[in-house]
Amino acid sequence: MTQAHRQHPGGNNVVPFSPRRKAAQPPILRLSPEYDGIELLYANDYHPDKLFSLKILAWARLANGDTVAMVPWLKEPVTAMALADPLNGRWEGYRLPESDYLFVDAPEHKVQELDAALGFFGKPRPGDQTIQEIPDTIGTHAVFSEDGFHTISLMEVVSWRLTADGTLAAMVADETGTMETPVLPGAKCLIQAQQLPHFRYFFQHGIANKLKERDPEALAAVAMLSRTN
Repeated sequence: MTQAHRQHPGGNNVVPFSPRRKAAQPPILRLSPEYDGIELLYANDYHPDKLFSLKILAWARLANGDTVAMVPWLKEPVTAMALADPLNGRWEGYRLPESDYLFVDAPEHKVQELDAALGFFGKPRPGDQTIQEIPDTIGTHAVFSEDGFHTISLMEVVSWRLTADGTLAAMVADETGTMETPVLPGAKCLIQAQQLPHFRYFFQHGIANKLKERDPEALAAVAMLSRTN
């Protein structure tokens, strides 16, 4: 997560957020990974003069026809518009990295790509299993704890698997079984992070690296999250 003044995006900070109830998300029909580094901009009332940026995982075509950005957000991947926290958090738009170009609609080339993909593959049909699997290109880590965050472990998310019911699952390597080298999307050793008993949250690589380094600010953010877990 990147923190920025509204006029000059840049810099790093960790701000703890807690989940809140939100409306159900329409099913996802198809994904287009974000390979150009476009970021999502986000604001909250706690920092009224700043924006935060998140790396976008992919652009999704939803069952209602919308094309939206998807990001891993705490316990699940969500659309840009579904970002929510107790500080009246809200999505503000998108930006190209290292530029002043801001926009609010999905890029036209992504809309066209998803149109073409659905035209070729068709919509998911009842009985289909995995529809699509894309690599994680933003360094997402799944965080696990079995003792109330006294200790934590982190696993890199290898890929994201879209299933026929329109949900998106984070895939991590099962280190207790036979491992393939390298571990690529579709590998047999991959399992769903959200279904593991001690799964807690997703963090992008910036915060994950700080946790690995035992950065005090990052640890304080996780401690705050643990009180809402």
